[in-house]
Amino acid sequence: MDAFYASVEQRDHPELRGRPVIVGGPKDARGVVSAASYEARVFGVHSAMPLRNAARLCPDGAFVRVRMKQYAEVSRQVFAVFARYSPLVEPLSIDEAFLDMTGCERLFGGPVEAARGLRADIRAEVGLTASVGVAPNKFVAKIASDLEKPDGLVVAPREGLEEFLAPLPVSRMWGVGPRGAEALKRVGISTFAELAQASSRTLRAAFGSSAERLQDLARGRDARAIVTARGPKSIGHETTFSQNIRDRDELFAVLVALADQVAARVRRHGLKARTIQLKLRYAPFQTVTRRVTLDSPTCGSAPLIDASRALLDRHLRRGAEIRLLGVSVSGFSAQATLFAGSERECPEVDSAVDQIRAKFGTAALRRGSVVKR
Repeated sequence: MDAFYASVEQRDHPELRGRPVIVGGPKDARGVVSAASYEARVFGVHSAMPLRNAARLCPDGAFVRVRMKQYAEVSRQVFAVFARYSPLVEPLSIDEAFLDMTGCERLFGGPVEAARGLRADIRAEVGLTASVGVAPNKFVAKIASDLEKPDGLVVAPREGLEEFLAPLPVSRMWGVGPRGAEALKRVGISTFAELAQASSRTLRAAFGSSAERLQDLARGRDARAIVTARGPKSIGHETTFSQNIRDRDELFAVLVALADQVAARVRRHGLKARTIQLKLRYAPFQTVTRRVTLDSPTCGSAPLIDASRALLDRHLRRGAEIRLLGVSVSGFSAQATLFAGSERECPEVDSAVDQIRAKFGTAALRRGSVVKR
């Protein structure tokens, strides 16, 4: 979808159409921009920018509060259209998805005809524009969908994907981000063509095990299938110790690492959890579980860690030896609120940590309480 939150606001409030719209809150608030209309982007306003910075760049813009319930409802309408076109839909976010159109030709014609029909139906039924990329794989389709926004339709050739991508800047590469693009630039790579042709030695020296994957993507190779699995009923991590542990500080450090991993997985699924469960296995082999239900669901690392630590502190028997420790969460709901639900939530920090770990590995950042001193 095109500037989804801002476009919904312009659709619902005709007086905002044609004006720069910044979704996030009042211009003097301490929050960040959730979405900016294309009129606002002309001034340099973009998502995740502090609202006060956006106000300096675009003082005459219309600053509006987030209406997440409304965006979620519009999203349901859009995804209902997706579901009519293909049984294989992989949501990426509230306003974006992959559709596998294989075998749907008799219903909707070829890929281009299907894309045109999809865009027309969304416009007619939802009153918004969508940009579509058509390609033989997910990576190229994602890039194509971004090339002619808003209201674009870009078709990548079935043959010649490498040539199609070659002139594009590496900043267009999905998942690379500004820092990744800067790292590529430092080794003399600024386009897809240069990345595709770079020596393996140069790339491995700069990016390690990710080098081969980057080069495959630059050549338009992506074998990933559409993933349509329903969300999990619970998410958890546990560890069995090679030797029983009695030291409480050591157990708390392990617990923090486990809860941190669980929180990251909850965010990847686009969910929030309300129930936290602690699992303890005492020596020789007695297993107990204890749980707590939060006042409001969360996907924040800090609240889940706090709740897990409180459970362990309350239920760990003094002097007991532990052979297994685990944390799991359940009671899921969609991430229906954009900003923190409690004062301990730090969504910007959690998002930054997730991105760094995704790019450089889970060991790239660790919480201080986990590091042995």
